[in-house]
Amino acid sequence: MKSKQSGVTLIGFLFIIIIVGFFAFMAMKLFPSYSEALGVSKAMNQIATAGTNGKSLDDIRRDLMFKLNFQYVDDATIKPTDITIKRDAGGASTLNVDYDKKIPFMYNIDFLLHFDKSVALQGNVAQ
Repeated sequence: MKSKQSGVTLIGFLFIIIIVGFFAFMAMKLFPSYSEALGVSKAMNQIATAGTNGKSLDDIRRDLMFKLNFQYVDDATIKPTDITIKRDAGGASTLNVDYDKKIPFMYNIDFLLHFDKSVALQGNVAQ
């Protein structure tokens, strides 16, 4: 009695390993940037809940940059010009951080990630 063998051949197994390795390498390159974006979001929420009564845009930028250091956000990632405050007609203010991050992948292939996060501020922001 012969039984039929089934399974993956060596070439098929190597092909699967190459595909899994490629996606694992891609994930290792992208994960730090998304972890950094979570740190930015956390720092922005801390600034928003702390209150901004009487603070100017420069004060808020300084406070946010200080908090970003505790979240392991690289200084080269977010520049002070990427931090803006938008005011609507009702007088409510929104803190906005909008930045791009370029990640080298392999050879001449890069990933360009765009992050845009907004958080409503509590209190009045000085002009």
